Order: sequence, then structure tokens, then C-alpha cells
Amino acid sequence: MKLLSGSQKRSLKSQAHHLKPVVLVGRNGITDSLIEAVGKALDDHELIKIKFLEFKDEKKDLIEDIVSRTASSLVALIGNMAILFRQNKDVKKRRIVF
Repeated sequence: MKLLSGSQKRSLKSQAHHLKPVVLVGRNGITDSLIEAVGKALDDHELIKIKFLEFKDEKKDLIEDIVSRTASSLVALIGNMAILFRQNKDVKKRRIVF
């Protein structure tokens, strides 16, 4: 997980504004299949939103678990929505470059 600077977070947050959530955390909570879905979405898009439909009170702890298990960075946690970023390892496939 790479630490993001304040200006990088602001830039990513503005880019994520128009995005729809690609992963929903429901009644099953954090499962291996959810982690795989987040990892795949990060590989495909680099910047994603996750929406908490359930476990809204525990979302801070759950998002820390997701971030650590997917080696991503938390850009912002706004309401019941989390914005995650992980730069693609393949330089040719990177969509967001700092």
C-alpha cells in the first residue's frame, strides 16, 4: 500500500466523483469472494467506489481490512461510500499517473 499525498487524494477524489460503486458490501460482509471482486475491479479500473449496504457502523474497520488485503490505498470514506485506489503494475495499462 502506497501512501498518497493530500494533493493526490484530492485529485483522485475529484476523478471518482462521477463513478458508480462497483462493489457492494451486503449482509455477508467481507468474504474471500468480495476481496477477489475488489482486487479484480482495482486491476481493471485502478480507482473504484465501494458502497456499504450493511455493516455501516463497522465500515471503518472493514475498509481497513479490505485495504490491507488488496494492497490498495484509501482515498476517502464519505458516508457509506469508500474510494479505493491501486495503481496498475503494468505501466502500459495505467490509467492514472502521478
